Amino acid sequence: MSSPRPDRNPISLVAKLAAQVQFLQSAAKVSQLPRPSVPEIAIAGRSNAGKSTALNVICDRRRMAFASKTPGRTRLINLFSLVWHEQELGRLVDLPGYGYAAVDASTLRAWQQQLSRYLAGRQNLAGLILVTDIRHALGPLDRQMLSWFGQRQRPVHLLLTKADKLNRAEQQHCLAKAQKALEAAAPAWGQPVSVSLFSGLKRTGREAVLDQIGLWLGLDSPGQKKTGSTAAGDNAFVKAPAQGGEAGDMTSVV
Repeated sequence: MSSPRPDRNPISLVAKLAAQVQFLQSAAKVSQLPRPSVPEIAIAGRSNAGKSTALNVICDRRRMAFASKTPGRTRLINLFSLVWHEQELGRLVDLPGYGYAAVDASTLRAWQQQLSRYLAGRQNLAGLILVTDIRHALGPLDRQMLSWFGQRQRPVHLLLTKADKLNRAEQQHCLAKAQKALEAAAPAWGQPVSVSLFSGLKRTGREAVLDQIGLWLGLDSPGQKKTGSTAAGDNAFVKAPAQGGEAGDMTSVV
């Protein structure tokens, strides 16, 4: 008999799951991860993009992920279980940040290798939340990540963090700019890419991310599945055509 679930609205369901998220495991290597038994949603981004803060807000926790003033503090692959009635329905995976990190070159290369191995080969990876600072959105490393990860044929949600640093007009300008960039580069970026605004300080934009998580985990109600549109607004979806390639064809993203 299947375990009972809360109401079938995807945001409400995932909000309840996120609020009672459970730490599962940290791993220095992909080989140390648990077996791929449930869908996993990875959260990646530059070391100074506010990834840890975003994860804390998504899960309505204060210090689930350690947010530091020093970029690059996430040094392990951290897994968190989304559990309902003792049944694990999915996982959130906090990946080491790429780009700047105050560590020696050999340590940085080791992180990069494990990040690439996870994103390239993890069979149960359902989607990627790519965190980027709205003021410097889609920098070279972010674009490299999107082009490289597009070969996996997995959906991506672009989270424009630190939106509180800008006024409303500036936020909309940056959102439109990101949408235009996604549309222009769509052939190289694989599955549909969605984008939304987010502020960890003001705790806004959480619902759009929860919506994506619900869809990727298959927790949406019948008839509510979203396949992408060109609608404008904070939670607009930008659709991109598929791009060929296999995980084995990939090289390191960072």
